[in-house]
Amino acid sequence: MATIPDTHKDLFRKKAFAHLGTINADGTPQVTPVWVDFDGAHIRFNTAKGRVKDKNLRRNPKVALAIMDPDNPYRYVRVSGRVVEVTEQGADQHIDALAQKYLGQDRYPFRQPGEVRVTYKILPDKVGTQG
Repeated sequence: MATIPDTHKDLFRKKAFAHLGTINADGTPQVTPVWVDFDGAHIRFNTAKGRVKDKNLRRNPKVALAIMDPDNPYRYVRVSGRVVEVTEQGADQHIDALAQKYLGQDRYPFRQPGEVRVTYKILPDKVGTQG
């Protein structure tokens, strides 16, 4: 297990998008910008059940992501790791907390009828930084 260095933990408090890489069923890479936070051990993101990244990660839990500092694009953290938890429990509250962070809104405004939210926890295996 690797840790996020203190010098770059602030990126998880900023409105910095992570670019999350997963592997499609045909072996090709898939990258999606996602909202993230950090619980001290895991990088967390939230998605709707059934989306491409959800399907990819249920099949193959290996991920890579990079978060660029919105104030200095030459400063970033990159992580490779694996999903260690997938849960619907608390996922609605988690997406609302991320909406507060990224949009300044108390509730996630893009919810679709019948949508089931899922929170993913990523345990970093390798971490690299720049800047």
